[in-house]
Amino acid sequence: MALSSSCGSDALLAILSHSRSEACNRVLLRDLANREFNAFLWFSLIAVTAFLLSRVVKLLCLWAKARSIPGPPCPSFYGHCKLISRENFTEVLSDLHKKYGSVVKLWLGPTKLLVSIKDPTLIKEMLLKAADKLPLTGRAFHLPFGRSSLFASPFEKVQKGREALFTELTGKFPERENVVCTKAVDCILERIQNFMAKGSADSKMVSQHMAFTMLGATLFGDEFLAWSKATVYEELFMMIAKDTCLWSSYNVTPFWKRGFWKYQSLCTKLKCLTQDIIQQCKKNYMLFGHMAHNLHGETEILGKEIASDGPSCSEVVIVDAVFFQELNGHLNATEEEPCGNLMRIMFHGCLTTARLDNNILASLGMHPQIQDKIYSEVTMARNGSINKDQLNVDKMLLLLATVYESARLVSAGSLLQRCSLKHDLNLKSGVTIPAGAGLVVPIQLVQMDDCSWGSDANEFNPYRFLSKPGKGSDIMLTKSISGAAENIVNPGQSSFSLNDPNANTAFLPFGYGSRACIGEKFVLNGVATLFASLLEHYEIKLQGAAEDNPKPNNCVFEHLSSSQMVFVKRNS
Repeated sequence: MALSSSCGSDALLAILSHSRSEACNRVLLRDLANREFNAFLWFSLIAVTAFLLSRVVKLLCLWAKARSIPGPPCPSFYGHCKLISRENFTEVLSDLHKKYGSVVKLWLGPTKLLVSIKDPTLIKEMLLKAADKLPLTGRAFHLPFGRSSLFASPFEKVQKGREALFTELTGKFPERENVVCTKAVDCILERIQNFMAKGSADSKMVSQHMAFTMLGATLFGDEFLAWSKATVYEELFMMIAKDTCLWSSYNVTPFWKRGFWKYQSLCTKLKCLTQDIIQQCKKNYMLFGHMAHNLHGETEILGKEIASDGPSCSEVVIVDAVFFQELNGHLNATEEEPCGNLMRIMFHGCLTTARLDNNILASLGMHPQIQDKIYSEVTMARNGSINKDQLNVDKMLLLLATVYESARLVSAGSLLQRCSLKHDLNLKSGVTIPAGAGLVVPIQLVQMDDCSWGSDANEFNPYRFLSKPGKGSDIMLTKSISGAAENIVNPGQSSFSLNDPNANTAFLPFGYGSRACIGEKFVLNGVATLFASLLEHYEIKLQGAAEDNPKPNNCVFEHLSSSQMVFVKRNS
């Protein structure tokens, strides 16, 4: 009995001891957890404090470096955002440059610094050193086109794709005398004839169709010209271009707005149509199975044969199909949506080329004497050409000068934007621009500056790009493009020469530096080819008044002036 009682006591003591041990362990664990949690809180506090201090130091450095840049003082904590939203930004910058000089700063917020540069020499220096774009640049195009390796920031992400596209544009098409194939030109002329069946044509619609057909035939080949959905594709592009600025202005995607879902539906249709034309190109490409091996080498051989013998329709299809195949393979990375780059090239190319075409149409309509001289150039080039089916625009100096002058007067946009994300920019003028600051060039102010272009900088004057050897400077007409100055310059004379537009540091319609438009030569030659054929068959006349030199808005997508044109068939 006593033994049993003793055993029970020992068991009870053991249980109590175990309970006390477990309680002690729980206390230790709780204490350890509290210590670890406190350590985590302290670590988080230190990390957040260090992060905030680094941002404060960075902000103070930004303010300190920006103090040396001239500009107006901030009216409030939000800077000059309200001023910019109320007024035309180009006019605001014009007034500021007159007051503060060639380099002006604007604060768009406590951390958002914008620097505008007007001096052409400083502009080219800046464009050579700054190759990045602001991180949010291009966000407006993610929905309709997907991610892209051509328009992203920083520059390292776009360099490879731009080099591939430049190689394709300069390596394939210069092998032909005509940048734009004859079939594309015929398609455009047929469309103009359809417009004229109604009595007159809208210059906006004509220029859009010219740009769309030229670029579509370039990217997708002759199959694009025979594509039954090309008209719908063009209309979708223009509708999306009109709404892109609106929906990109929201900081948060406006899912609650009905119009946004309609816009998203249009973007989806655009992608489906792009896939459709790509499938058409692939089917066409498969018809030429003998080209499946050694694409690059055989394409060069075929290009030389075409350049010497003249392109037939089937040969042009082969070359364009190979161009599309290689370009698509170079640009579409795995992390990007299919065909995003091709859609963006088509989109931006159409908008900028349409603006150029539209201004040329209006300018030629207002200056019939220029038309007559260009027509004489075209006739002379046609009569002197061995191959009567081709036109060599290199000999049409006044036509090329007209294209240059139109590009000068109406550029792709009102602002040229750059950024240096990693390094400060030290300009030769002594100004230091902090890293991360937005850099803009007011293109309209630079390309219409009297100091760079003369007293007639706001007037259409293609003769400014023409001169005689030995004159030492461009010939500029101060009041009129007819009269005494025309007696000095005669495009029919062999001594007449075309000045390099890029020799003038203020000529920036295609940008400059690492981010310059890689299709500049292609666009200029292509547009010249189109207008050579157009003026050979039609005389352009304006129906009613037109705006001589329209001023672009801040957004390129919203502005394309419209004039009623009449295309009078020439007597062959």
